Amino acid sequence: MTPSHAPRRGGLLHHRNFRLLWIGETISGAGSSMAAIGVPLLAVTVLRASTFAVSALTAAAYLPWLVIGLPVGAWVDRLAARPLMIACDLISALLYASLPVAAWLGVLDTGQVVAVALLAGAANVFFATAYQVYLPSLVTPAELVEGNAKLQGGAQVASIGGRGLAGLAAEAIGAAPALLFNSASFLVSAACLLRIRPVAVPAASASLPPAPAAPSAVPAPDAPAAPGPSAGPPRPGRLYEQTWEGIRFVARDRYLRFFTIYAAVSNLSYAGNLALVVVFLVRTVGLSSAAVGVLTATSGLGGLLGALVARRLTRVFGTARALLLTTLGSGLSCLLIPLTAKGPRVAYYVVGSALVAGGIVVGNVILGSFRQEYCPPAMLGRVTASMRFLTFGAIPLGALLAGALGTALGIRNGLWTVLAIFAASGTFLLIRDIRTVRDLPHQPPTPSAPATSPRQPEYRR
Repeated sequence: MTPSHAPRRGGLLHHRNFRLLWIGETISGAGSSMAAIGVPLLAVTVLRASTFAVSALTAAAYLPWLVIGLPVGAWVDRLAARPLMIACDLISALLYASLPVAAWLGVLDTGQVVAVALLAGAANVFFATAYQVYLPSLVTPAELVEGNAKLQGGAQVASIGGRGLAGLAAEAIGAAPALLFNSASFLVSAACLLRIRPVAVPAASASLPPAPAAPSAVPAPDAPAAPGPSAGPPRPGRLYEQTWEGIRFVARDRYLRFFTIYAAVSNLSYAGNLALVVVFLVRTVGLSSAAVGVLTATSGLGGLLGALVARRLTRVFGTARALLLTTLGSGLSCLLIPLTAKGPRVAYYVVGSALVAGGIVVGNVILGSFRQEYCPPAMLGRVTASMRFLTFGAIPLGALLAGALGTALGIRNGLWTVLAIFAASGTFLLIRDIRTVRDLPHQPPTPSAPATSPRQPEYRR
């Protein structure tokens, strides 16, 4: 792992390897943000797809998490993360490039768009899992919050530019050709990953098991036992056995278990919002493609603000309290979105989506950093995949649910339903171990840790 750097302006952006990762993912994020708006616009304005068909596109992109999400964690723990991420970028670039080519040949149809979303989603399962494993190898544990905050900040800048550009590009050159920007962004990401210099690990230290960490205090009485053998490097064996180790680790850990339940319900409902929002703004509110792109980009401003203040919020309030504050606050803010209409009431969407995006980003920074530091490194791929099997696997279900609700109840009423569920999802975090402490723990309990009162658990701060 790289040594810690003295604090200076820009922080980790002076770290060459991290800077390359940040640049590549920010540019790739801009392309993906264009596709997030451009693909539904393509379906709505060019292919004249139904409300349910547009929702199915969102479902297709995340369906691979339900199909291959669990074994991918074990595969990632066996493979080198960087080459795997590069391969996923190249595959995604080819897939998205096929859409404008098919449009130019006059053979593009809804089936191909769904197939591309499905295959690119499968590549993203591998990339996103490897990405979570790769970041801790570039920075120290103390730099994880800063690293995640900067990556989230870059993603929000990319979202602002990408979503705004998507609508303008669709108006100027057409929805299908505009997707070439997304294809090119994956190539940039691959090029940046290729330039990262692998950090050499001394042979002597590589052959030794990691030294035991200093014991932290015990959380709640039903917290998991020490990770034991499953926390070590993946042993040779069957894939399903290693996959099951990750599932068991998450299921037995009180924190990981509740975070997974919260994220699954939150993603289920918010995916419904994302599946309906383009149709809502075009067909219900009556906005043009360019206006939809500009309007949806404003949510990125809230996300950017969330990334900028995430570290400060965790210092002032602590990680547990900042998580509750932003999660519950953003949940209530989402109820402004269905009030959107033409004219001054467009402000409801701007304010609601910006506050929701800000809360989501702060939560992602806190929870991502917590998982990367809390989980044993050799288990991180399997733990990430096990959690995302449910959290990301809920997204296609939410998209399909929203499509069905929008068709049966009307688009605006469908939005009210899914966003009411999102507003209530934060209540899953109101367990004693989170609401009564300032900070989340840094590591699972160890057998040698002293017993503490369940009412006042102590944590290493």
